[in-house]
Amino acid sequence: GYTEIVQLLLKEGADVNMQGGRYGNALQAASARGHTEIVQLLLRKGACSYSPEY
Repeated sequence: GYTEIVQLLLKEGADVNMQGGRYGNALQAASARGHTEIVQLLLRKGACSYSPEY
């Protein structure tokens, strides 16, 4: 599922705070779509929960 894909991307060095796309960053996208497990994973990996755009 989506969680496994996110885990793989993080393992390969994906930037958890990269901005872009419709929702801004991965944390905002996961939150907007209700993916609680991914939100928790991203926060544990250092995703910034503050964004001046939102």
